Amino acid sequence: MSDTEALMWSLEKDPALRSTITVLFVFDRTIDRDVLSSRFERISRVVPKLRQRVRTNTLSAAPPRWETDPFFDLAFHLWWVRAPGKATMRDVLSLAEPITMSGFDRARPLWRALVVEGLPAGRSAIIFKLHHSITDGVGGIQLQLQLLDLEADAPERGTPEPPEVHVLSQPERFADAIDHQTRQGLGLFTKAARVALDVAQEFVQDPLTTLRDGAGLAGSISRVVRPTAYPLSPLMTERSLSVHFDTLRFDGGELKAAAKAAGGTLNDAFVAGIARGMHRYHVEHGVDCDELRFAIPINLRAAPGAGEGGSGDEAGNAFVPARLELPIDITDPIAMMHAVHDRVDEARHEPANELVDGLSGLINRLPTAAITPVFLAATQAVDVTASNVPGPPVPMYLSGAELESQIPFGPLGGAAVNITLLSYVRDVNLGIVSDPAAVTDPNRLTACLAAGFEEILAVGR
Repeated sequence: MSDTEALMWSLEKDPALRSTITVLFVFDRTIDRDVLSSRFERISRVVPKLRQRVRTNTLSAAPPRWETDPFFDLAFHLWWVRAPGKATMRDVLSLAEPITMSGFDRARPLWRALVVEGLPAGRSAIIFKLHHSITDGVGGIQLQLQLLDLEADAPERGTPEPPEVHVLSQPERFADAIDHQTRQGLGLFTKAARVALDVAQEFVQDPLTTLRDGAGLAGSISRVVRPTAYPLSPLMTERSLSVHFDTLRFDGGELKAAAKAAGGTLNDAFVAGIARGMHRYHVEHGVDCDELRFAIPINLRAAPGAGEGGSGDEAGNAFVPARLELPIDITDPIAMMHAVHDRVDEARHEPANELVDGLSGLINRLPTAAITPVFLAATQAVDVTASNVPGPPVPMYLSGAELESQIPFGPLGGAAVNITLLSYVRDVNLGIVSDPAAVTDPNRLTACLAAGFEEILAVGR
């Protein structure tokens, strides 16, 4: 595991910090069970982490490692049910909620897929959940391309042989951990030496600028790791272990047009829509609130070597969890998007972002019992987590069944609300996850978010 993934893994010993990603796929027809089983068997062989379990290094400070599960059983991970209730989307979302809330079996690979049959007009759905240590949202799209097809009549892809299984003995695991720490230490030493040489050269050439840059880095580190004790919302203050799911869908072209009208990006329009919706929610509850604390993952995949442990593995994690305070009371939609753009751009270019994985490694060496309460307090001070994931721009299929929609539901991780955008063809789907203790009126929240996005969309029409 990379240090960041290992930190997510160790922190979720407190269930309030669980890192579960859930995606709801809706197809236009029922998919043959044997075909689905074969497809998931194949993807478990193509994507190693779907067949691996996490094993800790009890005698070493090295992070946990991924090892192929010698007892991998597809029947544990993939199962079927008939749609509950009246088989509405609300019924499917209610079915997905407790599945997401339940923890993973830590002795097995960290994913499960529930196929829901019996939806109206012969449709079906898959509730697919996996641990965040396997991948982030952007890496999940790469994983999805191994599961789905680009054409309705695409031939079945070949299934490789299952990976070789070798369960390391305790001495082997200890030796491997020592080797990992040695390589990591040499890498850090080499990087530190290179940085020190660069700084020395820069100091000789321009001492004032070098000192100013050093002070800027120190300030950046302070901003990235600064502790926060309380959420900014006076309304969404309570926390629990439960979740409520809801969803919204918008025309992606309209959202892009609104962003273009403001000279910004799709992400600016997305976050601005959330801000305006959250402001409306507070106003309708008679609560004054002009600013909320957002957590926004900053994708690092454009950087060389991004990915799992710096390997460039697209199915791993390559993000920085930026925290920033955003105004929500700006009534002019274009000004709102400009404010979002400026704040997010500052967070995206924090010099300390490059140090996050290294800082995670240092934190991992502290007792979990000591760091968990600190992280829990910091994450519960987040009001809203907002994540924007670009999805496939073309229709996708699974054994001839067309994917009608895909809805992402990200982990709360202590926040009151998580809203994740996933684009697909022309649509953008919003997965809205709220903590029922913080958001006591989830239907009103969804309605307020819809109204907030309408404010933004109107700019581009």
